[in-house]
Amino acid sequence: QGHEAVAGWGLRGSAHRAIRYARQHGLTYLALEDGFLRSLSPGKGEAPLSMVIDDVGIYYDATRASLLEKLIAQPLSPKEISRSQCLISRWREGRVSKYNYQRDGKLPESINKNKKASAQPEYGGYVLVVDQVRGDASIKYGQADETSFQRMIEAALFENPTSTIVVKSHPEVISGNKRGHLDLDALSSHPRVTVLTDDLHPSTFLEQAEAVYVVTSQMGFEGLIWGKAVRTFGMPFYAGWSLTQDELPAPERRGTATIEQLVHATLIAYPRYINPETGKVCEVEEVLKHLALQRRMRGRFPRQIHAKGFSWLKKRHVRRFFAGSSVHFCRQNELIPDGETVALWGSDSSSATAVGDGNIIRVEDGFLRSVGLGAELVRPLSWVMDQRGIYYDATRPSDLEHLLQTGEFDAALCARASRLRQRIVLQGLSKYNVGTQNEMEGISARAAGRRVILVPGQVETDASIRFGAASIRTNMDLLRAVRRANPSAYIIFKPHPDVESRLRAAGVDEDQACTLCDELVENISLHALLKRVDEVHVLTSLTGFESLLRGKPVITYGQPFYAGWGLTVDRALSDEVAQRRCRKLTLDELVAGVLICYPTYVSRNTGRFTTVERVLDELLEWRESAEQGRAPWRSILRWLLSVRGAVR
Repeated sequence: QGHEAVAGWGLRGSAHRAIRYARQHGLTYLALEDGFLRSLSPGKGEAPLSMVIDDVGIYYDATRASLLEKLIAQPLSPKEISRSQCLISRWREGRVSKYNYQRDGKLPESINKNKKASAQPEYGGYVLVVDQVRGDASIKYGQADETSFQRMIEAALFENPTSTIVVKSHPEVISGNKRGHLDLDALSSHPRVTVLTDDLHPSTFLEQAEAVYVVTSQMGFEGLIWGKAVRTFGMPFYAGWSLTQDELPAPERRGTATIEQLVHATLIAYPRYINPETGKVCEVEEVLKHLALQRRMRGRFPRQIHAKGFSWLKKRHVRRFFAGSSVHFCRQNELIPDGETVALWGSDSSSATAVGDGNIIRVEDGFLRSVGLGAELVRPLSWVMDQRGIYYDATRPSDLEHLLQTGEFDAALCARASRLRQRIVLQGLSKYNVGTQNEMEGISARAAGRRVILVPGQVETDASIRFGAASIRTNMDLLRAVRRANPSAYIIFKPHPDVESRLRAAGVDEDQACTLCDELVENISLHALLKRVDEVHVLTSLTGFESLLRGKPVITYGQPFYAGWGLTVDRALSDEVAQRRCRKLTLDELVAGVLICYPTYVSRNTGRFTTVERVLDELLEWRESAEQGRAPWRSILRWLLSVRGAVR
């Protein structure tokens, strides 16, 4: 009673009951199907990011009209044409497809050999022939059958007598889970045919193809997006619009359309999209950007990664940050095969020597990490993965140093960095986001007109001091140097949060810090403190970088990653480091390199790769929930770690 429509999944057998019910009761049947830019991976375990809802028919049924057909036939405004063209460009640049778990890869050498043997040396591509699994509903409703596939392969060979024919079968056919229509064994013996046996992403083989032969596969639509000639042997939704060469006559309902009309209808107007990180309805561009990011990040490293030196609590994080690669954890160097890529935590020198630096990825916490301390085992939202060194090791180059020295920071990237920097300052975010947000009232009165200097303490056993300090290597020596250089200043010393929490040991004679400073502060957020100081003097602390974000003068007594670029006063930079860092950067160029380009971000909500902007959203949500009360088990863990003097 009161129902206006009945929904079912397309025209599958499971939907027949819903269709009958709709007809019997005079209700509209809504056909639901996955969209054309669906998700990272296929399968029931991966929720679709797009879906179509058709109250006329369904897009793959050529025997009757569908909502998609009506949308394709509609004329577009100049703005809609421009949007379609931009979407085509972004599709190619992002190298996306319906599913996006596969990597780009190398095509078989036989393709290149056949091309070289071609009678047309100027011919630069090959002809792609796409098989489909048996039982695909789009075949039956696309007015095709088994014989359509045989006609397709015969036509491809006959119409392209000097070209290599590349046959792409469905991954589940190759794995043996399902059957296709083409005889792959027979085709493999043909001198001009190469059968793709690797599960490659469609962008790999579509990009270089000269023509695409399909029955009803979506690969034909994607071939049009890539600007390829498409030949159809069924009647898929994109056929019959004068954009493809069709073996079958088009329904009279279809006419002439542009590629912009097809793309606008198929990707913009017809489907509905949901943002995987917010759960809110969104536009296609957001989903495309998200999937393009997943593809890019998943393809950065080799397929096999051996990881050593990670605690059992870090292992799940390793798998998230190296998603796209298969991670094998090893305890002994001898178990790592020669020539393999190895991920190490931080500056593990013994393992690095054993496996050879050329195959090493060093991993460390990023600069916008979490709400809570790493020593408390709080889940990280950002890590850095460095294949040259690591950012805090000034004794050798790192990926960050190379990026800052040679990278191109265009106007758009710098504008993005500027917005990011302003938002971090406005919302009071930092690496760990710990301490109270209360304002540091009374400093001005206590300072009585004197210049206020902040000296942040560090954990003296940290690798950043071992590999980034110069002659000064302790907090007390740093305080002495600052006092000598600034005898009349009002000096504030803030111990490291791990020391404040008793998770790490204090530095040598650090309990005497009050004799060298005017004020010692604890349990106050860095953001609140930085508002009240005039300068920041550091050894290698990240506080120096966070101070630059807030426009504070920074004086360095070590060689932190942000020193040497013309933004700090550097009192201990070696000649070697100064020669490596000879480029002068703007603050926004530094921010772009350090916070946008260098780290890897993984969403707390989805466990997938994300952007720094989205991480800021999650940090704010996380901080707000943390302020409402710490989980009891976290307090117990903190106590246990402090008792044991645990280290990361």
